[in-house]
Amino acid sequence: MNLKITTALISVYNKTGLEEIVSTLKSQKIKIISTGGTKSFINSLGADCIDVEEITGFPEILGGRVKTLNPLIFGGILAKRTDEKHITEINEHHIPLIDLVIVDLYPFEETVKSTTDENEIIEKIDIGGPSMLRAAAKNFNEVTVISRKEDYKTFNDLLITQNGEITLEQRRNFAKQAFDVCTSYDNSISSYFNNIELLSPFGKKENILRYGENPHQKGIYFGNPGDCFKQIHGKELSYNNLVDVDAALRLIDEYKNENKCVFLILKHTNVCGMAIRDTVENAWKAALEGDPESAFGGVLCSNKPITKEAAITINELFCEILAAPAFENDALEVLKSKKNRILLEISNLKFPTFQVKNIFNGILVQNSDQISIKSWSEKGGRLSSEQEKEDLHFANIIAKHLKSNAISLVKNLQLIGKGCGQTSRIDSLKQAIDKAKKSGFDTTGSVVGSDAFFPFDDCVKIAHQAGVSAFIQPGGSIRDQDSIDYCKENNLAMVITETRHFLH
Repeated sequence: MNLKITTALISVYNKTGLEEIVSTLKSQKIKIISTGGTKSFINSLGADCIDVEEITGFPEILGGRVKTLNPLIFGGILAKRTDEKHITEINEHHIPLIDLVIVDLYPFEETVKSTTDENEIIEKIDIGGPSMLRAAAKNFNEVTVISRKEDYKTFNDLLITQNGEITLEQRRNFAKQAFDVCTSYDNSISSYFNNIELLSPFGKKENILRYGENPHQKGIYFGNPGDCFKQIHGKELSYNNLVDVDAALRLIDEYKNENKCVFLILKHTNVCGMAIRDTVENAWKAALEGDPESAFGGVLCSNKPITKEAAITINELFCEILAAPAFENDALEVLKSKKNRILLEISNLKFPTFQVKNIFNGILVQNSDQISIKSWSEKGGRLSSEQEKEDLHFANIIAKHLKSNAISLVKNLQLIGKGCGQTSRIDSLKQAIDKAKKSGFDTTGSVVGSDAFFPFDDCVKIAHQAGVSAFIQPGGSIRDQDSIDYCKENNLAMVITETRHFLH
């Protein structure tokens, strides 16, 4: 059922973006009711506006704490037009029916961020606003509710194209968003009073996503991505985009103090190409060589600014996302040629010191895996060479960020093969070797990184047969000595870190 809007109640803290809606309401001769500063703003746009006080017959009191909390306002929002008793009471008490409510809440979260003055914070707890949103959303069969500035343009377009009529499905969607806004707002207030530090990263800002991991799943992101990066081009980030970006940024953050250029290519949260070189362009090319097939449609990330030279070669490949600390102007001109390509400028990376995972009837919480190497013990048949040491560090960090069972195959600071997510570490190792050979790499002199111990010496034997010369693994197996002895017998280097990096 379509609803023709005839009367609107507008009460907003931030007036930004309201001009077009007011202009449309005026052109369609829709009556506007408002309060205080909002009324003055609407009048300044040349539109007539009825003061709430004219309807309630009661002035704004308590310094603005009470304005709209009155039966003559809430009756007009909550009345069922199809209920004969409701309409009788509406007429009896001369209550105007309200079929559009636009509310922007007091900025509670922003106030908490900007001051420690509790009196100022308390005054930014909105009472009437959430009440009007909930009332209008509850009565979505009869009322349209707009609760987010992000919806102003969409709503205004509907007003124009549908000549002031809003469909039931559209009203229901707006109502859902209003309840989401109220829930997020209440959670922020609750977190403040309970001094909840643990959940604070998830209560900062709510972003309604197009969908979740799959189109039939709903998705919401609680947080402010702007704290970590600025999106300078491309389509809206999806649920899967955000998950992949998080994985990429966590890995690149391991190299925030690296002088050389680090470039990685990630697919479905697993890195498939990564290299360290003297220039961004060379690092990109070396990363791409590691797995050019999987790189298609992936997430790219660099620890150094993107140059025009790098951008030209990157532009030859379809990628979803490219993240870097900066982009040269000439590089942006090249990269923006693909309108949907997402470009992210990394600013100040911050990651929670804990991780949360849902399980059957609760949640699991743990500290983040922020240790790369606890100790470095050479246990093999010889000491690792300087080149092997660099490669082993590189392989260890990559294995840390791959899904278990994880194997990284590295040569000359280039990921040439990897295996992950397998139920057998042998399968992961074979996958890594096969991947390297498929891409044309000579595995002779390469090194292997493993996220967990080798339970037997079979992995070491298979890797040795493929030309691997050094290994890095946490150790901890009751049969560690089998692998160590094999390395001693065959003059292979083996480093024990004493730190496991399972990533399930």
